[in-house]
Amino acid sequence: MTAHPGFDAERLSHLTAAVERDIAGGLYFGGCIAVRRGGQPAYFKTFGRSGPTRDLPVQDNSVFSLFSVTKAFTNILLFQAIEKGYISLTTPVGKVIPEFSGGLRDRISFFHLLTHSAGLPSMFEARPGMYIDRMDEVIAAILEVSLPVEPPGERVGYAPLFNHALMGEAVRRLDPRRRSYRDIMREDLFEPLGMNDTSMGVRRDLKSRHLVPEFRGNYPIKHLGHSNLGDNGAFEEENAEMPWVGCVSTVNDMMRFTEMLRRGGELDGRRIVGKALIDAARTIWTGDKPNEFYASGIRAAGGVAPPANLGLGFSIRGPQMGVSMFGALASPGAFGAHGAGTTLIWADPERDISFVGLMTGLMKTIDNVWRWQRLCDIVNAAAL
Repeated sequence: MTAHPGFDAERLSHLTAAVERDIAGGLYFGGCIAVRRGGQPAYFKTFGRSGPTRDLPVQDNSVFSLFSVTKAFTNILLFQAIEKGYISLTTPVGKVIPEFSGGLRDRISFFHLLTHSAGLPSMFEARPGMYIDRMDEVIAAILEVSLPVEPPGERVGYAPLFNHALMGEAVRRLDPRRRSYRDIMREDLFEPLGMNDTSMGVRRDLKSRHLVPEFRGNYPIKHLGHSNLGDNGAFEEENAEMPWVGCVSTVNDMMRFTEMLRRGGELDGRRIVGKALIDAARTIWTGDKPNEFYASGIRAAGGVAPPANLGLGFSIRGPQMGVSMFGALASPGAFGAHGAGTTLIWADPERDISFVGLMTGLMKTIDNVWRWQRLCDIVNAAAL
């Protein structure tokens, strides 16, 4: 690929060397990274293999489990519901899901869910050992156990499960056509964006290219699916409906989504969501509050927990010097999403940079944060 005029080619090549060093050192197995500037390709490279047996090389059309990057899709679907006038940011969740009511629940709005400030506990599973691939079962369990531990708005704590499962259920209930959540996501987001290799659940035609995730003992729970495909079999289910973790995609498709974010909600003349909501999504609404979900790990490792810098469902680089997956050198307005120990997307509208990294071999949370900060610093340092 010819070097993009917006990057110093020699400095950008340090990215390749850094990833290859990491893989050789056993930090992870492989992956694929793509960078664009002003919509034009600047970097694209695949690395390594899918797992420790090194039997499946990563290819440019490999299909990765996105984990919590799935939440970014759910954000956009909720934004579309707001644009259609079904709800507003300040609508109480109980107005759409009446079973989610009583006590402090009545004060939780969709704004609180999006900013991870609902006061709900940061739990990975609603019931220990339950199947998680069917949305109706998960929602029923959440409605039973998701009792706030504090009033909404007081603290920020990343919600691995509850918030986006509830948002996905709200999107489903608000749909006048009574479609399934999987169909809403496909018809209202993936198809309009031309994301042909992206699906909720591992679509049958994508299975041969899907890199089954390897957790390496770095995740606190199992992810069981009804087909009983193993401890983390939910990520291999074809018909999974998991609005918080359930999507698979390729680097090229994820670049289309990230470019849409960078361009303020539009791509190739097709508007997916209005600029006003994207602008609100990349505005910091959490002040100086740290993200308590990550703060303890950062402190234990000797660091200083930075402000959470959360917008509406998306993370933002922010103006402070501190730990950031988008890189310490990214613009303050860079924003995006990440998935457990592997996946990262971000858009920097100020510098017109879009970044997608999908990796194999799940890392521990704090190691993953530092990994991405190192790699993204290389990208940002190479920008002219």
